[in-house]
Amino acid sequence: MDNKVMIKFNNSNRQFYSELKKRVDNYFKENNLSKTGNFQMYFKTVFMLGAYFGPFILICLNIFESKFIWLLLASLMGFAMAGVGLCVMHDANHGSYSKNKTLNNILCFTTNLLGGHSINWRIQHNVIHHTYTNVHNHDEDITPPGFMRFEPHAHRKWVHRLQFIYAWFFYGMMTLMWSTTKDFKQIKRYEKQGLLKGLNTTYKKEVSIIILTKVLYFAFMLLPYFLIKEMTFLNWLVGYLILNYIAGFVLAAIFQPAHVANETEFPLPTAEGNLENDWAVHQMRTTMNFATNDSLFSWMVGGLNYQVEHHLFPTICHVHYNKISEIVKQTAKEFDLPYLSKDTFVGALWSHEVMLYKFNFNGFFYF
Repeated sequence: MDNKVMIKFNNSNRQFYSELKKRVDNYFKENNLSKTGNFQMYFKTVFMLGAYFGPFILICLNIFESKFIWLLLASLMGFAMAGVGLCVMHDANHGSYSKNKTLNNILCFTTNLLGGHSINWRIQHNVIHHTYTNVHNHDEDITPPGFMRFEPHAHRKWVHRLQFIYAWFFYGMMTLMWSTTKDFKQIKRYEKQGLLKGLNTTYKKEVSIIILTKVLYFAFMLLPYFLIKEMTFLNWLVGYLILNYIAGFVLAAIFQPAHVANETEFPLPTAEGNLENDWAVHQMRTTMNFATNDSLFSWMVGGLNYQVEHHLFPTICHVHYNKISEIVKQTAKEFDLPYLSKDTFVGALWSHEVMLYKFNFNGFFYF
């Protein structure tokens, strides 16, 4: 990957994952269950897509003829946009939504529906993040723009001294970056790193898809402006920014506490690229669950509060995480491994805030 040292996990002892995988496989076999989605997943898909397109249709029809209602509906779209990303797009891009590969591939394009690009997501999330979780200079999820610092091995700058305050504002920019510049920068970087070949595609093809889908995305988003005579461009822009800010903030709030938390580790490889543990143990030490006793919350966030289970079994649909979590927890206990979990979502967010503070507040007078 670009002149980076290749990371090598210590696979001399993989007993934990071998035993865990056997137990999880037995659970599905004994209960005659598929590891992919079920009726619950299909219902959730209809619900989330309906929650996204429903308010949009109401805006376009201008039934209420109220600027306040426009903004309220745009806000609802923002929450639903995050819901589609967490509950539908995420599983589809992991290939865990359905046994039907064609259906998975179709639903992968919900990423583009939200302003992003499916291939970029799969490379950054599935290939890089899930392999090199919390590894300095490899996991892009902990390599933010230079004004933020998400891990202890990154260079500290004076601007980081207040990131525990301002980071939360910038989290809302996530999907705005997706819909504008990020995809073009990413696809160029992944082409240089040779990562597109692994997904059987080319730079030219993906750039063409990015351009086409973004044109369609903005044409779709601009419909209310052209359909409603009373709507000014400023009205539209404010609604668009609110929609995306809510979606970006919700997505960041769910993903960040899973790894950048006070309890998680940030293993540093040797100069030769060797890590202390095998891949599965590495995941146990770098990943944290939260609010797993709140079934409604779990349903709304696509089971991504069960991040430990997701990282160990990314090709299992999230509707099964609750059941297999007890197997993971018990096996981890038997092998004397940590099973990181916060009782509440608020507790997880606070743990993330503490980490932002610890990483950077010590550098308050650093220049």
